[in-house]
Amino acid sequence: MPEIIIVILAVVFVLGVAINIHEFGHFIVAKLFGMRIEAYSFFGLGPRIWGFKRGHTDYRISAIPLGAYVKLYGDEATASLEGGESEGEKVPDEELYELRPRWQKFLVMVGGPFMNIMLALAIPFGAAAIYGVPAMPAPIVGVVSPNSAAQEAGIQVGDRIAAFDGVENPTWSRISNDARISPERPITVEVDRGGERVSLTVTPERADIDGNIIGELGFQPDSGVEPVEVGSLSEGAPGATSGLEVGDRVIAFNGQTVRNRQELTSQIRENKDAPAVLTIERNGERQEITTAARLDTDGVHRIGIGFSTANITTREAVGLSGAAAYAVNVNVEIIRLTGRVFGQLFAGERSVRDSGLAGPVGIVSIIAKVVTEAGFGGLIFILGVISLNLGIFNLLPIPLLDGGQIMVLGIEKVMSWFGRTLSMAVREKIQLAGLGIILMLMAFTLFLDVSRFF
Repeated sequence: MPEIIIVILAVVFVLGVAINIHEFGHFIVAKLFGMRIEAYSFFGLGPRIWGFKRGHTDYRISAIPLGAYVKLYGDEATASLEGGESEGEKVPDEELYELRPRWQKFLVMVGGPFMNIMLALAIPFGAAAIYGVPAMPAPIVGVVSPNSAAQEAGIQVGDRIAAFDGVENPTWSRISNDARISPERPITVEVDRGGERVSLTVTPERADIDGNIIGELGFQPDSGVEPVEVGSLSEGAPGATSGLEVGDRVIAFNGQTVRNRQELTSQIRENKDAPAVLTIERNGERQEITTAARLDTDGVHRIGIGFSTANITTREAVGLSGAAAYAVNVNVEIIRLTGRVFGQLFAGERSVRDSGLAGPVGIVSIIAKVVTEAGFGGLIFILGVISLNLGIFNLLPIPLLDGGQIMVLGIEKVMSWFGRTLSMAVREKIQLAGLGIILMLMAFTLFLDVSRFF
């Protein structure tokens, strides 16, 4: 199948599921309350271009490709955006949205974001329940890259990270995530070295990954004891020319037992281009192979092998409660990091262009990259992230969004204390103003997307 078709299908799948699970939330809550639903547009706003009718509801595809919507009888505030006003038979008052109590309207509005958040929780929950959660190594430094931010800060192999950016006993995930959103910003690190607590300052190096600016520390955790198996060999590299084969398991380096991939990599770099003896196991038999690393273009000595992860246990089995806790933690971490990035924007610590904000082009490019590199299976995590962001974004008090609708309900409640109401004309103007805000946000993020290409 041509790559462009795969990308189109991936974009339709991710955005279609995220948007329609949101609209289904509105739909099902309205149905549970017995409200009559005039239309459910799976795709697009505005005039109907195709569809079918079941009961009182017209299931359709609409002309303007800007999301989807559920149209309730008696809710005319967004009629101009949803293809006209309700027509036809007289609808009983008890089925009209507009005549329902505000608490029911509130629940209908919240139903969409709620479903998005539930989907975002369900994806990591299902993965954890079926496959287990990622094994998290202790915060002990296993490898420090040469000329890296970590080396310049004085971090050493064997150091235990006791505190990172003011957080005591951080996990490796927390350390990595906080560093990624803090390029070129000094971070206080406290390490436990030989029983003594040492205070250091590390400044993550600025790195541009596919147009996204991130921070890199240049050190990795000690992953403990794991099989070290050759997964690939670079043609013409020392590993291949010395007789190593894919599937060989490295047992020792110059007579010293190899505990994990990081340790072997470090031993090769420290040995430089001096001859080295690898003790390997091949088909149940031990052999010794002599090789010598070659200086690569980045100034690092390598023998040109890649490691297999097939026999490495990277996930730990958990029960349903553990899977639920993992799902909550994953989503809370995404919200925390997003909040920190926006905090950096408002504090002037990060430019808008480097914020990672993505518009339509950015989202499509992310989906295209994931499906190209990891296939459709890799889209599930992206779907969860987009669904979570869609749910949170829709709760913002911007007219036209669900949060804006909830805000209008609150305004109406306050006005009712004084015997006043919002006219339909005013509500329509509020919704159109919200559309203008949304379009400006889309234009701004689109500009950011395009600017990253240059």
